[in-house]
Formats: sequence, structure tokens, C-alpha cells
Amino acid sequence: MQSSRHPQQTTVAYLALYRKYRSQSFADLVGQEQVVRTLQNSIAQGKVAHAFLFTGPRGTGKTSSARLLAKALNCEKGPAVEPCNECEICRTITEGRCIDVIEMDAASQSGVDDVRERIVGIVDYQPAYCRYKVLIIDEVHDLSPKAFDALLKTIEEPPPHIIFVLATTEYSKVPPTIRARCQKHDFHRATLPHLVDRLKTVAQAEGLDVEPAAFSAIARLADGGYRDALTLLEQAMIVGQGKVTLQQVYDQLGLVASDVVDSLLLAMEEGDVAKLIGILDEIFRVGRDPRALLESMLHRLSELTRVAYGVDVGADADATAEAALHDTAARLGRERLNQFREALAEAYKTTRDISLPRLWLEAELVSLAVRPSGSLPAPGAAREAKSAVAAPTPTRIETPVPTGDPDLDQARTQWVEIRNRVMAKSKTAAAHLAKVEITSFRDRVAVLEFPREVDMTWVTDSVNRQRLILEFVAEVVGDPGWKLEYAVRRNGTPAVDTTQPVAVDSPVEGAKLAEIGREVFEGA
Repeated sequence: MQSSRHPQQTTVAYLALYRKYRSQSFADLVGQEQVVRTLQNSIAQGKVAHAFLFTGPRGTGKTSSARLLAKALNCEKGPAVEPCNECEICRTITEGRCIDVIEMDAASQSGVDDVRERIVGIVDYQPAYCRYKVLIIDEVHDLSPKAFDALLKTIEEPPPHIIFVLATTEYSKVPPTIRARCQKHDFHRATLPHLVDRLKTVAQAEGLDVEPAAFSAIARLADGGYRDALTLLEQAMIVGQGKVTLQQVYDQLGLVASDVVDSLLLAMEEGDVAKLIGILDEIFRVGRDPRALLESMLHRLSELTRVAYGVDVGADADATAEAALHDTAARLGRERLNQFREALAEAYKTTRDISLPRLWLEAELVSLAVRPSGSLPAPGAAREAKSAVAAPTPTRIETPVPTGDPDLDQARTQWVEIRNRVMAKSKTAAAHLAKVEITSFRDRVAVLEFPREVDMTWVTDSVNRQRLILEFVAEVVGDPGWKLEYAVRRNGTPAVDTTQPVAVDSPVEGAKLAEIGREVFEGA
């Protein structure tokens, strides 16, 4: 019986974007002009060092530059400041099959035997067909101490046909004895415009339809790394099947969209706890975890802070997104932005150790929302505040602006002292009373105006709190006869609360009052 035979099918391996679009000339190495200039001048003048140390963040072109250097030195039309990329040597180096360009990953080959076998054992041999043998050691800081010792003698006095290129992301871990024998080049993180331009070039070459805002989002998330940016673009491209949207970028990374984060931050600023919890519920419903939410908030706060201080955040063709960025930054203000960043950065570090992260994060954000900006710790003071045991320092407010009504002016001045005494005894009271002012004083009835309803509710929901405030009034004024009414400003118009004023039957003073105040304000 004759068997049927199927023609053999060859499968072409998929090439990742960061490999497909690796820089193949010095002109294509964007953002590292200082490195390119030095290397090209060295080649042009025939003063090429025998050992180079390329250091910088991941994905900034260290290994690509090492290969470019190998091509430029060994090009059949060179040594040349730009490789031709046409000759056999250039092509074999590009394809990674040149036997005279040896690449070694120190992360997986860190032992002394690896160094002796891969490096020391081959330096005595002349190049097969290139001018130089180029030995590229990636992540060189991962070599063991003995491996460094084995490498030292060779790198100190190498044969003239050998050139070492060492690449590392952790320069401090490279022994000084190795550093001293290498020509050091620092690679910088890519700027946002450089990354956006690179992404647009690749997208055009791949025939991708990408939203402008998606380019900017990917560039920001890449944190200055070209390789990371192309990897993120590739993931979005696969998910979107040729069309990449901003929402796809957020979905694939498990992050939260900027407009949702803005709504969350503004709800915190306005003290709208109901809205805050609603937004959190929706975020968690779609599968975002607390750490990813904090990461999204910190990214957005970084952008908002730059806008608030007039720092360029990079060109963005999406005018709507830019307008939203400026509007949110203006509504939050510099002080609140700095305080949110400080508090959320601390929370981000703590998240890993929390057993109920969703409930814990909700409590943290609600706590930030119900505290006015003046009561949050100043940037840089969060850790010190955790370990402090002394009573909080009250927020001192300047003397109120005169109104022309002597009785009202005197009551407002006295209220400043009353409020400061209360705030000195309780952090919780300080959070709710920091911006409360007297707006009316008639017949010994003072109207306390609160900037937010949540602060007024904190007082009016507890008869004990109202009574304690009156105790402090009596201590300062010397007269227990004041009555208090409460109002919250709504759209510029004070709305007076209908809670009946509470009277003081037997006022207390001094240490006893302070003790009772701490118990009531912190415990009730």
C-alpha cells in the first residue's frame, strides 16, 4: 500500500518587537548621544579601549550598543563609525551567529569555571575572520567573587585582538578592580518624547492602529526603557488584534484608567466617602487588586504633580486627556498632591504584609478622605509620625480677618484659641475642626461653619463631643453661657443644622478637661 506523504511545513519563529527593531546603527540608537559620540570618536581616531563598561537601567540599549561596537570595529568596510549592515560580518553579528563575537549572560553563568571556559580559554586564539574577538558579558555584576578574580588578569592585560564589553544594571556591585580597567559609559533612561516617537515608528512599520493616548500611556509605564515599551506595545497589539486602545493598555497590565483614578482622588479631596466607596467597589469588581490600584494612583499623582509645578509631562495629542490632567491638578492643589503621594507611597510599601488588603486599603483611603489637608502629615514626616507618642501639634491659624462687628470679631478670635486647644488633645478632633470658623454670633449663639458635611456630622452625631467642645469654650471664654449651632457650606450658602444646642451643666477645666477630651474625641 502506498502511503500518503504530506509536504514538510517549515515554521518561521516569531520575532519579538524589541528584537526585530533592535538598533542596527549608531544613528538609530536614540537617547544615548553621549555614548554614541564617544564611541564614534574613538573609532575614528583609532583609540579604542580594550575594555568597556556599559552601565544603566534595563532596556536602554547596553547590549545593542555592544553589538554595534562589534560591527563597527569588524565591518569589512571599516573600522567605521557606522557599520554598513551589508557585508557578511555585519550580517552574522546581527543574526547572532558570528563566532568571533561571544555573548555571555553572567546571571546564568556566574561561576569561576564558566569564566575560565567561556573567556580565559579563548583569548589566546586569534579571531577566525574578524579583526577583533569581542566578548560581551551581560549583567556582569552577577559574577561570583572568584569569577571576577579569574577575569581580572585577562581584562588587565588582554591580547591586542580582544575587546571586552561588560554590561550591568548595578554598577556598585562591580568590583573597583574591574571598574578601574574599563572605559565607563552611562546609559540614560529614555525621555517620554523619545519613547513615543519610537513607538510610533514601530507601530507604523507594523501597520498598527494605535490611539495617541495609548502611546503616551505605554511610554510612561515603560519607565524609560525602550525594550519595556516595545514589549508593552506588543502585548497590546496581540490583545487588540491590530488596534490598540488606551483601555486595552490598562486592562492588559491590570491597572486603573486615569479618569477613574481622578474621580477617586477628587472624592477623597471632597470628603465624599459614599462616592469613594462606590468607585472602589467598581474597581475591585472588574478584578483590579489593591496593589495595582495603588500603583495606578501613584503613576497618576506623579503626572498631576508635574502639571501642578509646571513641569512638562511630554507631548500628548489627546487634548481631552491633557485638559483633564490640568483640571484635576488644579482642583487638588500642590499641598494635597504632595500629601496624597506621601501617604500612598507608605501604603504601597505596606500592602504586601496585609492579610485583608482590600478592606485595609478602603480604610486607608477613607481615612485620607475624612481628614482635611491641613491635618495630613507633611511630606517626609509619615514615618516619624508613626513612632511619635506625644500629643499632635495643633494647627495654628492666623487671627481672623475683622468683620466690623466687635462681638463677632471677639468670638472668632476666641474660637481660634478654643479650636487649637481641642486640636492639641486629639488627632481626630484636629482632622475635623481644622477649618471650622464662626460665621455668626448673636445673643451668645455662635454658628460654627464646617467646610464639609462629614466633619459637621462627626460633631452633631455625638452629644458628648458637643458637650466637650462647650467645656473648652467655657475654659477659654470664662463663661459657660455660649450656645452652638452648626452649619456646612453648600455652594457658597451656609446650611444650618437643626440639631438642638447642647448645654453644659457642670463645666470642668485644666487637666481634667484635657483627660476627658482625649477619651471622648478619640474613643467615641
